Amino acid sequence: MTFPGMGQTEQTANPDNCREQAAGSGAGDESLAVYLRRQAARVEAAFDRLFPADWDIPARLMEAMRYSLDAGGKRMRPILTLAAAEAFGGDAEAALPAACAAELVHTYSLIHDDLPAMDNDDFRRGKPTNHRVFGEAMAILAGDGLLTHAFHVIASCSLPPERALTIVRELAEYAGPRGMVGGQAADMLGERGVTGLPELDYIHLHKTSDLIVFSLRAGAHAAGAGEAGLAAVTRFGRSIGLAFQIRDDVLDVIGQEHKLGKATQSDNREKKVTYPYVLGVEASIEKVRTLTEEGKRALLSGDVPHPERLLEIADYLMGRDH
Repeated sequence: MTFPGMGQTEQTANPDNCREQAAGSGAGDESLAVYLRRQAARVEAAFDRLFPADWDIPARLMEAMRYSLDAGGKRMRPILTLAAAEAFGGDAEAALPAACAAELVHTYSLIHDDLPAMDNDDFRRGKPTNHRVFGEAMAILAGDGLLTHAFHVIASCSLPPERALTIVRELAEYAGPRGMVGGQAADMLGERGVTGLPELDYIHLHKTSDLIVFSLRAGAHAAGAGEAGLAAVTRFGRSIGLAFQIRDDVLDVIGQEHKLGKATQSDNREKKVTYPYVLGVEASIEKVRTLTEEGKRALLSGDVPHPERLLEIADYLMGRDH
């Protein structure tokens, strides 16, 4: 498989360069880089409180779950949940359980994606994948445990019951067979035949965008957002979620392995149909820009009182290098 435009270079985004933008956007004096680090640390600190101390969980299972949960990463989905709550004037602390649930589901999906029956990857975030350390059976169970515990975390939160129930229902929808799991199934089925752009869009609108949409909607629900605001963050999430996946595909072609924490050119070796393969690298980068701008316009056109931080995050994701 070849990728038109592979020789090009580009400017990548660094959150440390966003201080001036943050100050002028109404997002406050805190730079985007500091905000992302602070919220990621907040989420990671909450992981220690997710599993009740009096639960008798097999030690090896807990070790396998925490191995992947604590493996690092951008924590972008839970950060989007917290930022969405703040965008509607809500308390980010009240949205923290939903944010953690989003990361639990995301982590489970990575464990299962890496399995030999799926993507068959040996490394994730610079470390051996879960099944390489704990074996396939325990990796499957670790993913199962993280997924099911996400619902417990939301159900046990302090939000009004009707808001918590809505978030639980939407997590099942966006992460389940009509959402992320359906996208993964379509991806596997597509590998057996020719996948065109409409099929590729379907795969990643569900495999990637849906959990990002859930993350944003969960934060909005936690803050008591109305229907217009929810519609705005939904359109925003679909656009930046698809842009996020296309950016991942581009980085697999032109990215640097030491920044990505995994081998590049893996899609090419596996002969997977990706956006750079279908569109070319330059057109894929342009599509990321177009989708990002569409998402930002959707956010600005909706009933979102404080969209500034979400807009900054969208710009950062558009040019990230890992």
